[in-house]
Amino acid sequence: MLPGLDGVEVCRQVRTFSDAYILMLTARAEEVDRIVGLSVGADDYLVKPFSPRELVARVKALLRRPRMTIAAAPPAGLEIDEPRHQVRVDGTPVGLTATEFGILATLARDPGVVVSRSALLDRVWGHGFIGDDHLVDVHVANLRRKLVDDPAAPRFVETVRAIGYRLREQI
Repeated sequence: MLPGLDGVEVCRQVRTFSDAYILMLTARAEEVDRIVGLSVGADDYLVKPFSPRELVARVKALLRRPRMTIAAAPPAGLEIDEPRHQVRVDGTPVGLTATEFGILATLARDPGVVVSRSALLDRVWGHGFIGDDHLVDVHVANLRRKLVDDPAAPRFVETVRAIGYRLREQI
């Protein structure tokens, strides 16, 4: 019921340039509609009416699925193994807290792209977290110390003043 394009066409067009999660919420309940929606690239398909709890559960299930992204490579010397929750710098293992690892993994999903402090809070601490976004600064400082990354001449994590952080791209 979208103006102009229908949801199937929007999904098809989004898939030409993005690997974003797509959950179709629709009144079209026929099997053929679900098959078409999923075949053009939707990750899930939910028919109205639905319960808010089911929607939340489906979104959480989508977010548990790793995405394959074609992005810039992380900086040379930095290896991040998300499934094993391991980090190496120049081949040497680095012990990180879960929070530090979450920040680094979030930044590494799209090297070169700035992630705001509030976005890091949402992604690492969770949407329900209430607190000061400068908490991120403290954890980034600890992360840099463990990575032996000088903030004045960063090799890995760069500060974008008044916005947030980004992982340097491999040049």
